[in-house]
Amino acid sequence: MKSRPKPHLRQSQLRTKTHNMASTKLYNSKGEAQGNIELNDAVFAVAPKSSVVHQVYRALMANAREPWAETNGKGEIRGGGKKPWKQKGTGRARHGSIRSPLWRGGGVTFGPRNERNYKQKINKKMSLLAVKMCLTDKLKNEKLFVLEDFVSTGKTKEASSLRQALPGAGYSTLWLLPGKDEKLVLALRGLKKVDYKRAVDVNVVDLLNNRFVVLTQKGVSLLEKRLK
Repeated sequence: MKSRPKPHLRQSQLRTKTHNMASTKLYNSKGEAQGNIELNDAVFAVAPKSSVVHQVYRALMANAREPWAETNGKGEIRGGGKKPWKQKGTGRARHGSIRSPLWRGGGVTFGPRNERNYKQKINKKMSLLAVKMCLTDKLKNEKLFVLEDFVSTGKTKEASSLRQALPGAGYSTLWLLPGKDEKLVLALRGLKKVDYKRAVDVNVVDLLNNRFVVLTQKGVSLLEKRLK
């Protein structure tokens, strides 16, 4: 039995899928919403993958680790060049040196050494991908704030007033700077639970260690240029 042909659908009956670009609210220097700003999907709309973020985070933390614990081996202990007592006839156990790990104050067997290497290799592509995933998560959960611009005079009171006006005041916040700004750094370093870093240098550890992210439109452009 022949199948019946499907009826022809008119153009008006066809459903067209529209793609909504990533966007967020745009705030002025007083913390007031002034509309929305569209963001690049290649940076702020990346499907998250926890295994990638976890791997990059662990690698960065391991690379920042410095071996400081060190113990002395048998050959590094001072003294003990003479045999404590003769081999036979004393009734005691045989010993050749007080530097032996068996003695109190002697060398340590298989103890930690400061030449241990904790470094882990991570390629640049994966590192940048993890940053984009973290930024996407911040945007999705409304924890990323974009300012039109913020010109600081170096006074902490101005930066504090702006942070209080934005959502999430009192929580850990990462301020991404578009470039070298000594006055803004001077204003931010007096705030509690506020960290700052250049937008082009931000990594996964910075984003995961802070609940909110604040940056300007110029900072967004620099991030998209670096990560796109």
